[in-house]
Amino acid sequence: MDSQNELSDRAKKILGGDVRTIARVLSDIEAGPGPEVTSLLAQLFSRAGRSTVIGVTGSPGSGKSTLVSQLARLYRSQGIRVAVIAVDPTSPISGGAILGDRIRMQALASDSGVFIRSMATRGRLGGLSGAVDDAIVVLRAAGYGVILVETVGVGQDEVDIVATADVTVLVLVPGMGDSIQAIKAGTMEIADIFVINKADHVETSKTERDLRLLQEFGVRPDGWRQPILKTVATAGEGIDLLAGAIADFGQFVSAAGEEFGRRRVAFRKQRALGQLREQVQRLVFRELEPERLDALLKELEQGEADPYTASRELLLAAARRLG
Repeated sequence: MDSQNELSDRAKKILGGDVRTIARVLSDIEAGPGPEVTSLLAQLFSRAGRSTVIGVTGSPGSGKSTLVSQLARLYRSQGIRVAVIAVDPTSPISGGAILGDRIRMQALASDSGVFIRSMATRGRLGGLSGAVDDAIVVLRAAGYGVILVETVGVGQDEVDIVATADVTVLVLVPGMGDSIQAIKAGTMEIADIFVINKADHVETSKTERDLRLLQEFGVRPDGWRQPILKTVATAGEGIDLLAGAIADFGQFVSAAGEEFGRRRVAFRKQRALGQLREQVQRLVFRELEPERLDALLKELEQGEADPYTASRELLLAAARRLG
């Protein structure tokens, strides 16, 4: 196990930006971090640099991947190292991300200043992989100045991004009823910046009017009024304005003080509790006896046991093994 006071070899390599080590550690994180990886993350956490984590969310087909690619190109032109985490649906066969790193954002793959990683949701709601937070710790420690997190685009459950990102960009598409969907999903509250992508569509003005109307229904407690930007990501139009809005929001956060801080802390407490639940779940399943689990599942299948008693029995059995 890694010592907290003496950096492990892997920690040194990550701090030095070694891409192979970063990729291996992210694979370990996705597989379910054991004690060694947890210790490594603890080492990296206190040494992680300042990065801007930009969450890009929105419905499928809104052009999030193209927008993320264009943002990455812009930041690279400014000499900033960029990491991209693309959270994809889980393959029902392999359990991995359906869309691979090489398929998405191929034009960026040859740039040594860009690191791209696809992560699977593994059935988790909220649009984010459970491993994303840990991956961000690693990428921050590796010195990436901007980390772009593109969510899976599941619509109404896409709220986890708020606790992860420093700024959340909601991508909408004209002519698809996205503004109505946004208010249904509650994403009007989580978005820091609205982007109407594919803005060469004839219904762009209507979508913009709908968004402005929805904004009149409530003011955020922190006082930030979300800008509404128009982009055509495939042509690179409006990307500089989006980057400017992201920078403006960063300055607002720095000046906003206590109110904004309370909002972020509340979201992150909620996320921390979610992480705790996941770790407890992994711990319990690790201690289950496969034979007893199989027997109970068979009893449930045959109607000889109820799920409440069965789950309680398994939990108690795991607790006894843990001492």
